[in-house]
Amino acid sequence: MSRTVGVTERDAHADLVEPIREYVTAEETHENAPAVVVRADEVQAVLSTLKAEAGLDHCACVTAQEYADRFETIYHLRSYDDPTRELSVVVPTTSDRPRSESAAPVYRTAEWHEREAYDLLGIEYDDHPDLRRILLPETWQGHPLSRDYDRDQPQIVTFREHQHLLEDRRAGPDTMHLNIGPHHPSTHGVLHLNVELDGEQVVGVDPDIGFIHRCEEQMCESGTYRHQIMPYPDRWDWSGAGLANEWAYARAAEDLADIDVPEYAQVIRTMCAEFSRMLGHLLAFGTYALDVVGEFNAVWQYAVRDRELIQGILEDLTGQRLMFNYFRLGGVAWDLPEPREPFLEKVHAFLDSLPEKVREFHDLVTNNEILQLRTVDTGYLSPETAKAYGCTGPVARGSGVDYDLRRDDPYGYYDQLDWDVVTQEGGDNFARLLVRLREVEQSARIVEQCADLLADWPEDEREIQSNVPRTLRPDPDAEIYRAVESAKGELGIYIRSDGTDTPARFKIRGPSFSHVQTFPAMAEGEYVADLVATLGSLDPIMGDVDR
Repeated sequence: MSRTVGVTERDAHADLVEPIREYVTAEETHENAPAVVVRADEVQAVLSTLKAEAGLDHCACVTAQEYADRFETIYHLRSYDDPTRELSVVVPTTSDRPRSESAAPVYRTAEWHEREAYDLLGIEYDDHPDLRRILLPETWQGHPLSRDYDRDQPQIVTFREHQHLLEDRRAGPDTMHLNIGPHHPSTHGVLHLNVELDGEQVVGVDPDIGFIHRCEEQMCESGTYRHQIMPYPDRWDWSGAGLANEWAYARAAEDLADIDVPEYAQVIRTMCAEFSRMLGHLLAFGTYALDVVGEFNAVWQYAVRDRELIQGILEDLTGQRLMFNYFRLGGVAWDLPEPREPFLEKVHAFLDSLPEKVREFHDLVTNNEILQLRTVDTGYLSPETAKAYGCTGPVARGSGVDYDLRRDDPYGYYDQLDWDVVTQEGGDNFARLLVRLREVEQSARIVEQCADLLADWPEDEREIQSNVPRTLRPDPDAEIYRAVESAKGELGIYIRSDGTDTPARFKIRGPSFSHVQTFPAMAEGEYVADLVATLGSLDPIMGDVDR
């Protein structure tokens, strides 16, 4: 499934740096990509050149951190056409007053990332369109991740009167401000929407996040690589995508510490990740029917029925139904349950029943006239806008963006299997729903091939885990950004080592973070009834957004 690249990796990286050579003050080597250091007042010039001349049109992640003598922002850039073409742009700033140019005029997705960096670390970004807190209340005192933060200071959160989103653009009583939430729409998580209405038409919407921010990154920074971090990834996305989340951390840490994974364990991981994808997608369109049709209907019950079958299989394998904690650095915790034959028969029985169930979902969902009226030509997201906001996964592929890390940046056993990347033209709510339904079928193809491989694997070659040191201490100042294709999209992890057995910086790039940021671009100009349909089509999990 891998694409052919016309030049060597080294030549490609040289081509990436060459257009901005005049701006580079130093070069670094990150484990995943080369890195260049540039001045804080030349960020926009550098990023604009890289986007236009080097084809780095995907700002995958923005990581901010503080050292003893400086603050630093890292822009992790990739190409949608080939994500193995990647470059890290490092922007150091002074420690007394951290200030840098904003990347938001070049990459719209950087707007929220930089707001988070300002909120948690205090870095200010010039030319940012809306630099304010994003996870914490606006009245919060101090920046929690900065070294001089006073944890004992009192925090007073005052009530702020509702403010029209558009009062700087239009005056008078023509619009109405509406608070939607903060509440828990379906299973997405706690979200608050500030909405401005002109009649029933949405003229402004501002997603308000941070209600379930749980300091997941900081908890990972206090855990050891080898044993204590792996239980956390399951909790970032409770829709069932935990095994893919575990793989995101495993991929980053294994590459950072130069750990190999046995081929047999890679097959098991691949099967698990695709079961995980099916869990996420079944919940996505089961709850979407609740969102759009608005009743406790058969679609929801059928989706839960089929999720239960998958969870039963994964419980046999991992011992858990939701928070699996099954992956280990270097492999997986244990082999298939013994005897193996009944377990594999259970897998095949589910796969054999799936085509008929998918037809049922098409009959009940995609052929539902009410659902079609509410989803076709609503929530439109153009391919250009999807890329500008860093969208990935079904959200991007529903706009025709052919981007999937399983194929484009291969890991696990994906490049050895026969399957297709699902894309759908249209860019509306209906297209995103179709992508998820069709991806369930592709996941079933992958799982079937993995099950057949595991059944025939020689018994004396079933190595589930490589020999990993009990204590891992990667080289000091080693840095890496690695990502996998979760059910929601690109789930990336940045790790910086300080030579100890715990990370100095641990950054989670959740796909839902970028997707919720895209929401205003999709909802403005539509009707208030379309808000819920559009939000549900993004399939956000707020734990993935807030972390």
